[in-house]
Amino acid sequence: MKPAGPPITPAGMAALKARYDHLLGTERPAIVEIVSWAAGNGDRSENGDYLYGRKKMREIDRELAHLARRIKVLRVVDPAAAVDRSRVFFGARVEIADEDDNRQTITLVGDDEQDAAKGLIGWNAPMARALRGAGVGDVRVVSLPSGSREWEVMAITYD
Repeated sequence: MKPAGPPITPAGMAALKARYDHLLGTERPAIVEIVSWAAGNGDRSENGDYLYGRKKMREIDRELAHLARRIKVLRVVDPAAAVDRSRVFFGARVEIADEDDNRQTITLVGDDEQDAAKGLIGWNAPMARALRGAGVGDVRVVSLPSGSREWEVMAITYD
C-alpha cells in the first residue's frame, strides 16, 4: 500500500493542475513554434531566438516534470471535512496574537501552496508545527530564525 503523501487543499491541487495545463497547452506549444521557425532560419549557433527558445523549452519541461511528480504524490485533504473544529489541524484559519497583542490571521496549507504574504503557511513550517493541535486560548512558543516568540490562539475556523 502506498503511504499517504504530503497534504494539499483542493484549491491548491486545482492551482497546480491549472499551471500544468497552462504550461503544456499554451506556453510549450508557443515556444515549440518559435524554435521551429528559428531553426528554419539557418545557422543555429548564433541564432538568439533558437538558443533562447531551446533554453525556455528546457525550463518548461523541467517545471512540467516537477509538477507531474508533485501532483502524483500529493494527498488532497478537504479542510471542510475536519471532524474536530476546536483544534488547529490542516486547513485551519487561525487568528493568533503575540505578546504585544499584535494579531494576524494565517491559514495552514500544503507546502506547495504556501505564500506568507497572503497568510498561507506551509504545513511543515515552524509556525504550523507549533500550532498543530492547539485550541483557542493555548499559548505556543515558535522558534524562528529571529528568536523564539509566544503566540496565543485567539480563534479557529475552517472553510
